[in-house]
Amino acid sequence: MNKKFFVQSVMALLAVLFLFGCATKAPVELPPFTATKFDTTMYKSKVDNFVLVLDASSSMRHDYMGNPKFVTAKALTERLNMTIPELGQTAGLRTFGHADAVSKNLTELFYGMDKYNSAALAEKLAMVTEPGGWSPLGTALDGVQGDLEGLSGIHNAVVIISDGLDMEPKIAQVQALKDKFGSSVCFYPIQVGNDPEGTAFLSEVARIGDCGFLSNADDLMKGDGIAAFVERVFLEKAGPKKQAMKDSDGDGVYDENDQCPNTPVGAKVNAVGCWTLDNVLFDFDKSVIKPEAYPLLDEVVVILEKNPAMSIELQGHTDNIGTKEYNMGLSMRRANAVAQYLVDKGILRNRLATTGFGYSNPVALNGTDFGRSLNRRVEIHPY
Repeated sequence: MNKKFFVQSVMALLAVLFLFGCATKAPVELPPFTATKFDTTMYKSKVDNFVLVLDASSSMRHDYMGNPKFVTAKALTERLNMTIPELGQTAGLRTFGHADAVSKNLTELFYGMDKYNSAALAEKLAMVTEPGGWSPLGTALDGVQGDLEGLSGIHNAVVIISDGLDMEPKIAQVQALKDKFGSSVCFYPIQVGNDPEGTAFLSEVARIGDCGFLSNADDLMKGDGIAAFVERVFLEKAGPKKQAMKDSDGDGVYDENDQCPNTPVGAKVNAVGCWTLDNVLFDFDKSVIKPEAYPLLDEVVVILEKNPAMSIELQGHTDNIGTKEYNMGLSMRRANAVAQYLVDKGILRNRLATTGFGYSNPVALNGTDFGRSLNRRVEIHPY
């Protein structure tokens, strides 16, 4: 064996041993954790819907405090999921980045949007096994817009677990999400690591959200830290236990929330108990009844025929696009259109009063297309 070959062989062996030693480096043990179990009789959910957004991009492979940041981020997500009580919220788990073995999509909704079930969410989280790819937070937030679109409730929380690095200028998508949902959405970024660039970016995310705040994973990894975060973001103390609530007219809305008592049996009502013909009736800026609404109006005819002594007031409403004067006229035209349909089906006109309210009485936020569609309606009030 010549000397050069011997030296090369020794160097190769040392390189293999070095790489093997690095690959088998023992991970640093994460702080111990015992999930706090909140007494669900003492708390109610502060949020109607929430999305956990987990950064699974390449920068999360980097070491922090002896572990890849992804290990800490995933463990933190698991601990959040173990601590948040199931109180009927709608929840989702969305990730971005990804190794190809996990997902070839830039962002993926692994769980949701479904009624929150911690066991089901944990099962989906287990599928996110390694980070990779770039950091398309903007694409993930575009996805969050769709996740929240059309859900009931007006309190939404977006928890972003990330190092905040290599995001490029994604503030536009953060602002777009805020603009779409307004005060109904709050951002709660949690930074994994302490890089100043990441801190600056995630601080700006929290600032745009206005009602949220920035946290650091180091402060949340233990049970008391997670519990304090969950209580502050997700929960509020429940009031004194109330007596059994009544639904006197049997429309599915309790009396204390029913703004339209005594609706007839069989009438379809909205969240406040009013007999309502909602967005299936009219397109934007229209008072012509859509054909798909005919079966709904035919049900009204049946109810009126079964209650010959009952008269009704048809109250027209609009969204807030356009002037007050124009919308007053539009709402009146909508009420009259419904009245004419009922008359054509044999209901006497003297049983039908009509009133227009314009956009003065919305039942949903006018800041979204879905909310505006709910406000384009005609309510039916028996008298």
